[in-house]
Parts: sequence; structure tokens; C-alpha cells
Amino acid sequence: MTIKHTLKLCFLLFIFACAPLKVSKIEGKRLDIDKSLTANQEIEAFIKPYRERVNKDMDSVISYAPETYSKSDGKFNTAIGNFMADAVFNEGNPIFKQRTGKNIDFVLLNHGGIRAIISKGNITTRTAYEVMPFENSVIVASIKGEQVNKMMAYLSKAKRAHPISHQLQLILDSNGGIVSATVHGEPIDPNKIYHVATNDYLYNGGDGMDFFQPNQGVNVLDYKIRNVLIDNFKKKDTINPKRDNRFIQQ
Repeated sequence: MTIKHTLKLCFLLFIFACAPLKVSKIEGKRLDIDKSLTANQEIEAFIKPYRERVNKDMDSVISYAPETYSKSDGKFNTAIGNFMADAVFNEGNPIFKQRTGKNIDFVLLNHGGIRAIISKGNITTRTAYEVMPFENSVIVASIKGEQVNKMMAYLSKAKRAHPISHQLQLILDSNGGIVSATVHGEPIDPNKIYHVATNDYLYNGGDGMDFFQPNQGVNVLDYKIRNVLIDNFKKKDTINPKRDNRFIQQ
């Protein structure tokens, strides 16, 4: 074979090698996951000590609930929602203040983010994972009062117990109109900057909450809400969340 023929052959092989492959047929097989599948005892033996350690940590008692708390316990605010929002404020504000020298003004979370009840009896680490199974973290957005007013309009129309902390109060009339909206007992100033703690899901527009952007600054606390709950549970022998007048209808 001449050098010329050899080069032509190499060129053709290169062209075919670079050509995209076409899949002509895909076959699949359904594998049922049921009791017929047996565990691999070698693998089970390997992971057993890790499973036992995780279960021990998850089932360690860190507080006590005198009642059962559910997110369906109230139309506009619930004991569990109030507890979660206040916990985010109480645990997140010292971090925010240390970093910025400022205080969080209030907290807004979402009703749908509460994924389980807190049952009467012992509260464990597992309880926090059940209530908040997601990886959501605390974010503090600095927004103008005019955006806070948009938030109040959203809450008044949603008529849902989205958790808010006690620094904020929203009162509706019998028709759902806003009678009063205050932060720290003062009317919302459209030109003032408010530091609002929320979760990353809502900050990015989740549940149609588009009032966190644009903003005057954002501070990511690197603090998962699940860990907020765990830390807050540990500070109390017995929790005592209550429904109150932070979000009501007259």
C-alpha cells in the first residue's frame, strides 16, 4: 500500500470515527422492588454500625411538646408557623448582627414548607428533619418598604398562614382588605430599608413571592432552617408555641 493510499485510509477512518452514533433501539426491563429481593448480608453488616449511630443521633431527645402542633390549626397564623418564624429570628439575628451591625426586622416563611406536625411528647432531632426535610437555608434580604407593602398585599390576598415572626403584624377587615400593617408597631415606611429573613426558595421567587428582588443587599447566613429548629429546640426543655394576633382578620 502506497503512502497516498495509507493517508486516504487514515482520513476515512478519522471521518467515520467522528461521525455521531445513532441509537436504533433502546430496550428496558422493569425490576420490581418487593419482598422477593433479598438483602446482601455483607453490605448490611458493613453499614449496620453507621445506621445505628445515625438512628441514635436522630432519636436523641432534645425538647418536649406539651401538645400536638399542626399547620392546619389556624387560617392566618398557627402555633407551629409562629414557632418556626420566631426561631429563625432568634437564631439568625445574632449572626446577622455580628456580620452587619444591624438587626433583622422580621421573618417570612412559607406555609407549604412545613412538612409535618410536631407531635405531643418528646421532640427529637428526627422531628426537625420531618418538619423541614428540605435543604432550605436562611437568607436576609434588604428591601424597601414599598416592597414590604407588596408583601402585605400578597399575604392579604393569599389568606394563608404563611409564617411571620412577631415583629410584623397584619390585620385584615372582614372583606380581606388591609386595616393595618406594622413592623415593630410602626407603619411601614415605603422609603425605609427593611432586613427581612426568609428562605432561599422564597428569595428566588418561590410561591410567587417576587418582592425580594430587586433588593438593597442580601446576606446568606449559611444556616439551614432545619438546623435552626434543632438549635432552638435544644434551648428549651419544653416548647410553648401559641397562636396570637400577628396575622388576623377582624
